Order: sequence, then C-alpha cells, then structure tokens
Amino acid sequence: MKSIPQISLHEAAAMVKDNDILLQGGFGMTGNPVHLMHALAETNTKNLTFIGNNVGEVGIGGGRLLRNGQLKKMIGSFFTSNPEAVKAAQDGVVAYELLPQGTLAEAIRAGGAGIGGFFTPTSAGTALAEGRETKILNDVEQVFIPSIRGNVAFIRAWKADTAGNLQYRMTEQNFNRAMATAADLVIAEVEEIVAVGEIAPEYIHTPGSFVDYLVQATLTLEDLGSSASVSSSRKASESRMHMAKRALQELKKGDVVNLGIGIPTLVADLITEEDGIILHTENGMLGVGPTPIDGGGAMDYPVNAGKIPVTALAGASYFDSADSFAMIRGKHVDVAIMGGLQVDESANLANWAVPGQPLLGVGGAMDLASGAKRLIITMMHTEKNGDAKVVSTCDLPLTALKAVDMIITDKAVFEFIDGNLTLIELMPGATLEEVQGLTSAQFAVKLS
Repeated sequence: MKSIPQISLHEAAAMVKDNDILLQGGFGMTGNPVHLMHALAETNTKNLTFIGNNVGEVGIGGGRLLRNGQLKKMIGSFFTSNPEAVKAAQDGVVAYELLPQGTLAEAIRAGGAGIGGFFTPTSAGTALAEGRETKILNDVEQVFIPSIRGNVAFIRAWKADTAGNLQYRMTEQNFNRAMATAADLVIAEVEEIVAVGEIAPEYIHTPGSFVDYLVQATLTLEDLGSSASVSSSRKASESRMHMAKRALQELKKGDVVNLGIGIPTLVADLITEEDGIILHTENGMLGVGPTPIDGGGAMDYPVNAGKIPVTALAGASYFDSADSFAMIRGKHVDVAIMGGLQVDESANLANWAVPGQPLLGVGGAMDLASGAKRLIITMMHTEKNGDAKVVSTCDLPLTALKAVDMIITDKAVFEFIDGNLTLIELMPGATLEEVQGLTSAQFAVKLS
C-alpha cells in the first residue's frame, strides 16, 4: 500500500501558483478546507479562479482570499452568502460565473470522470442558459454545460489513513468527493490521520488514488462560521403557518420531499414521525430531522441546505452533492415545496432574482423546480406594495418553465388542472372577490 506525503499548511499553500484554477470543497463552511484557504491567504499568490459552491463567509475561507484581492474570477452557485462577494461582483472587481448548484456539482463530477460535458434540462429557458448551446432531447429542451477541472483542489475530510483513503463526516461530503477527482493536484485537509486498515473499506468515500497530499488540521467552532450554533426558537405569523399546514396536506406517507428556504421550512416543524415523510436536503442527506434542541451546531450535527444544523432521523443517509442532484434530476424526489416571487398562467416560476440586481445566488432552485415530480409554491399573495405575485406572465428572471403544479398563498390555493390555473380553495378569512382583485392572472374557479 502506498503512503501519501503528509505536509504542513504552509507547504500546501505554496503549491498553488498564480493564475491557477482552484477547486474548494464545502457547502458554506461545512466540510470546508478552511485552514488550507487561510494558509493560502497568507501568500502572495494571485489571479486565482475560484470554483466552489460559495466564496466562504465574510473573512472566512474563500472570503479571506477575496478580501485580499487574490481572486480574479469566481465560479459558483450561491455568492449571496458572502456580501463581500456580492459587492466585488457588482463593482466589477472580480469576474464571476453563476451555475445552478446541481449543474456545478455535475460539471465537476464530469471533469473528474474524463467527460467533456453534458446536456441538462436545468436552467433551460432562463437567463443562465443565454449564450449556451441547447438541444431538444427526449422532447425536453436541454442546455450544454462543459465539464470543470482545476489545477489544484483543496478538500476537507474527517479522517484519512496514511494511504490517502478518506472518510467524510455527515453532510461534509458535499462537493468534496467530486472535487477530489477533478484536479491535477489534490490536497486533503483532515481532522485525523490513522494507520492503514483503521478505516474499514466500506467506510472509505474517496480512495487514496485520488489524493496527492494530506494535511492535518483541527476544526474549531470559529471555522464553522454561521453554522457553529443554532437557536431553537422560531416565530412565524399565523398566515405563514396556515400556508405551511396546507402544504403538509399535500404530502403522503413515503414521499421524498425537499423544502426550500422561508415558508417551506416551516413545514418541517409540522411533520411527525407518524407522517412517514422523508425530507431531502440538496447538500447530501435523506431523513432530515428537526433542529437540535440543545443549541448544538455543525460540529455535532449535519446541516441542511440553509446551512442550519439539523438532526438525523432513524434510517437517514448521507451522500455527496452530485448524487443528491442526480436524485433530483432523475425524478427521485416526489415533491419540492419552494418559495416564489412570481408564478404565471403558464406555470412558469420566478423565484431567484429581480431585475437590476446581479444574478448572484441561484443555489439548487432551478434543479429542484425542473426535477421534482411535483412542485408546490408557497408565497404571500402580493408584494408589500400590493403588486400581484400570481400574474399573467412573469416579468422577473425565470427559474423554470411550465414547472409549477400548485400555488399556496395566504389568500388562496391554486392548482394547474389540465394546464389551466384553477382556484380550488380559499384560505381562512379570504373571499373570492378579494382573491380576484389581488390576482392579475386569469384563472378558473373550482371551489369545493
């Protein structure tokens, strides 16, 4: 069995050269090789192309390289988790490319597998498809995405043996597994290095053949940023809870369900073990349980797509981001419940951007909207200024075409029946006349 060199953080950082393409694992700061990134931030290396889900947090991880002016370009799916990354993009200081989260994961996986690129239905018909080759495959419009490889990959694992075999902890597989295959030089930051044989073969997630160097670094609470701890208190308005309860009625035992950020998250608090609903989070977990009641954070618990620590129910499983989005695109997620900015008469959804602002944070929304078997949108019926959100035609940047099955607002429940937007239920306190006055879309009425 070969032995992988164990080097210092300083030695690892010195291997990154000016103009390199750097892959950085992690989802937020979970599974993030933060010590390697901070060591690199102490060098004079510059003009780097950074590839990762997000550019760390303010002053942490990739955020420190950004603050130092070491990045010339960012490629990722959710820059909005770091306000300094947003400002750098807005000001034109750093070039950027935004990809849907599942597309990013698959592009890296393809790069590691020696595949030149692939077609995906995700982002078809949206601003992110502009300028890309498209084809109709199996009667579905699909967008061509080139594969991604890097010069260097910094990844984080929980345990390694001296042969470089890696084991990840909980939801820390995320982008790390694919990135370990997709760079010329792979450096793994790990919590613990053990002798060969101490990690059982069935617990090895990344074989040592992919790994070039190991660096031992101990994780601290400060390294986890906003996921370090979580408050167990959460308050929601009565109208929002009504929407969450109504959405729960649409779920049945055995459903695999993905919940978006905002109102959909409230549904998780209502689900009981007896409901038998299996929650999926796109950063790599099935069987998501409630938030920890002890205030514990990502040092002790997995995290969900909102980077919030959660518990794992009996029978839960962990996997990486590429597998997670294969579940989504492959129609293995039964229902996605998401927030919305607009839904129109053609079942088009807009929920990720507004005109005049940089398109900097799509995350997994496009993948989920086009990939889940059924899509339910929960949102307030109008904007704060009274503008309708159920509209004749979306004028905000689209998330997915002809994807929505049901809309639940604080005023009404709509369903697309035979392709037609249909009012099927009024929410508590609402009247038909009120809903008609607050809705700019044309709709049929089929109240029971």
